[in-house]
Amino acid sequence: VQLQAFGGGLVQAGGSLRLSCAASGSIVSISSMGWYRQAPGMQRELVATTTSGGYTNYADSLKGRFILSRDSAKNTVFLQMNSLQVEDTAVYYCKMRIYSRGYLDYWGEGTEVTVSS
Repeated sequence: VQLQAFGGGLVQAGGSLRLSCAASGSIVSISSMGWYRQAPGMQRELVATTTSGGYTNYADSLKGRFILSRDSAKNTVFLQMNSLQVEDTAVYYCKMRIYSRGYLDYWGEGTEVTVSS
């Protein structure tokens, strides 16, 4: 199983970016999908996650600006990021809990988002 993330880049403050992450390989089911981020010198933190049952959880500070969605048929999760701020600069990682031979957490390699002032 592999996760591949796309969509990072450089954007001015106030702009938007859309990240996507697709899982491939021997996948039976995916119970949760989500995004985390790690800013320079900081610990990795939750951005948002969603479960197969439809429950979505956001970091409190990001509610209203970031929107998580999924295309279950394509094993893909998206993160729409609006009104980006310099503080949103980080490497964004997707994470999925996938049932292949058993449930395991898989991480994508990360996609870098840089927000300039």
